Amino acid sequence: MGKKFVAAQAQVEPKNFTISEAMQVVKKAAYAKFDETVDLSIQLGVDPKHSDQMVRGSVLLPHGTGKKVRVAVFAKGDKDKEAREAGADIVGSEDLVEKITKGWLEFDRVIATPDLMGTVGKLGKILGPRGLMPNPKSGTVTFDLAKAIREVRQGRVEFKVEKAGIVHVPVGKVSFEAQKLAENASTVLESIVKAKPSTSKGVYLKAITVSSTMGPSIKIDAPGVAKLFG
Repeated sequence: MGKKFVAAQAQVEPKNFTISEAMQVVKKAAYAKFDETVDLSIQLGVDPKHSDQMVRGSVLLPHGTGKKVRVAVFAKGDKDKEAREAGADIVGSEDLVEKITKGWLEFDRVIATPDLMGTVGKLGKILGPRGLMPNPKSGTVTFDLAKAIREVRQGRVEFKVEKAGIVHVPVGKVSFEAQKLAENASTVLESIVKAKPSTSKGVYLKAITVSSTMGPSIKIDAPGVAKLFG
């Protein structure tokens, strides 16, 4: 570990913080010269191997992510025109599949109309592992392209539990006010609590941490969050 990280870690008390306290600490402990992203990590009491315990969805952050989002849209005909007018960075169908297959990946989110999901499915091995595959549950498979593009740009983020039972979600930048980071984080946590599968038994929110890109992890009081949003 570098000296700066050790110095930053020394500023973090070994305790569980409230959401608001944690965001103040994460800002204080950040030391990189760039505007670091602030990420939430939530360990859930689910087994993602079972389809009925999958936790997935999306939520619109009240204060956005602080990141410029490049949007690729699969659409044709009138919907192609709608996507372009709504500000999509690139729009296409088979031609876009070919471009991505050849290695072009200069986008952050993918939106598709339902009728083109058969076409988009050809990119499963490329988009899937990167978390970019459009999905109805996240609002990225829709005929209302203008709304989807607007919300993605405003800060709609997706969440999906990984194999280890952990969810990672960005909630803003270190440059954000601590209160705005706390409000974004609260919005995400409330949505994840609401997404609890009925088959999940025992403790659902097992552990919650927040950290900046280069900074140390800060523990958030998981039982307190469960009580707040449960």
